[in-house]
Amino acid sequence: MPNGPTGWPTLGQRLDQARNYDEVFAVVRESVRRVLGKERVGLGLGLSDLPAQIGAYWQVTGNIIVLNERLIRVLDATEPQAQRTAYLYVVILHEYLHSLGFLDERADRQIVSRVASQALGEDHVAARLARGDLWEFFPQLRGAGTGDGQRVKIVRGFDSASTNWYIR
Repeated sequence: MPNGPTGWPTLGQRLDQARNYDEVFAVVRESVRRVLGKERVGLGLGLSDLPAQIGAYWQVTGNIIVLNERLIRVLDATEPQAQRTAYLYVVILHEYLHSLGFLDERADRQIVSRVASQALGEDHVAARLARGDLWEFFPQLRGAGTGDGQRVKIVRGFDSASTNWYIR
């Protein structure tokens, strides 16, 4: 896969190489900054067993995105790395946009698709996923069971680009 015109990896390549939540989020933030010119720092990430139909949530005025850990475990067991990373990109992007003030679900989904396509390229797996239905791409998620979301585990080292200078 060739690098971009500067010789640096493209955002699509960076996403393909991402191996943790922080690296995926760095691509999400850069994608939104490039396409929409907006950015927010200082977000946290949590994992919780949520009801199966909820991929993630961000509480209005909050500073933590909470991912459905149960769904992630299913994807970890059934999908290759590229599909898992694409899923994380799309879900985190969706919640990140909420944190930037895009609160309407339908409009947010359209913006997710636009950002992913423009930042990663129309043919990138995450852009295709953003244009489609997560439940159709990953039908195994329907049988993931359900949780109550009572416990949230905070992910250390998330959003390190904006916190490394004061949190070690």
